[in-house]
Amino acid sequence: MRLVIARCSVDYAGKLTAHLPMAPRLILIKADGSVSVHADDRAYKPLNWMNPPCSLREESYEENGAVARWTVTHGKSGERLILTIEKILHDTSHELGLDPGLRKDGVEAHLQELLAEHITTLGDGYTLIRREFPTAIGPVDILCRDADSATVAIEIKRRGEIDGVEQLTRYLELLNRDPHLAPVRGVFAAQEIKPQARVLAADRGIHCVTLDYDALRGIEHEGTLF
Repeated sequence: MRLVIARCSVDYAGKLTAHLPMAPRLILIKADGSVSVHADDRAYKPLNWMNPPCSLREESYEENGAVARWTVTHGKSGERLILTIEKILHDTSHELGLDPGLRKDGVEAHLQELLAEHITTLGDGYTLIRREFPTAIGPVDILCRDADSATVAIEIKRRGEIDGVEQLTRYLELLNRDPHLAPVRGVFAAQEIKPQARVLAADRGIHCVTLDYDALRGIEHEGTLF
C-alpha cells in the first residue's frame, strides 16, 4: 500500500463530473489497483475514488503552482480521476502481505455454519460449493449454486449495514472475473438489515435475506429458517 499526503485538487471525469479544490489530502493506492482520496473529517469514507481495474499515470506538470498530475483511468469505463498536485508532503509504501480476513464473532460464525449445513433453506436445489471461499481480498462466507446451477456468493452479518454490502460488492467484482464461476450473484444475509443497506443492495442487484438465529438453530427439529 502506498500512502501519499499531498496538497492537491481532484477532478472526476466520467458519467458525472466532480471537482475538489486545492487542499491537503491523503491518497491511498492499494495493491488491488484502487485509488482513493481522503480528508481528515469523514471517518473512513473517501472524498473520491476509483475502483479496479484501473491504471495510474504520473506526469510532471507545471502550471498555476502545480508540480505533477496523476491520472487514474478505469480499465473498462474509461472514466478518469485527475489529481493535480501542488506539493507532496509525504510519500511512503508498505508491503502488508495477504490479509487473513475479518474474523466473525460467535453468532456470525454459527450462522455461517448452520446456513452452510442447511443450504437448501435458501431455496430448493441449492448446493454448497464451500464455506470461506478464498479470494485475493479475503474469504467469501459461503459460495453455493442455485437450482439453475448459477453461482451465488453469500455474505453473513449479525447486523447488516452498508459496509457489508460494499464488502460483498467487492467479492462479486472479483468472482465475476473467473469464467468458471461467472455469472455470480450475491445474497446479503443478516439478523437485521438496515434500510440504507437494503436500498444499496437492491441498486447493486444483491438479494437481502433476514435470518432468524433461534429458528435456524432449531432447524433440525422445526425445519424452518425465516
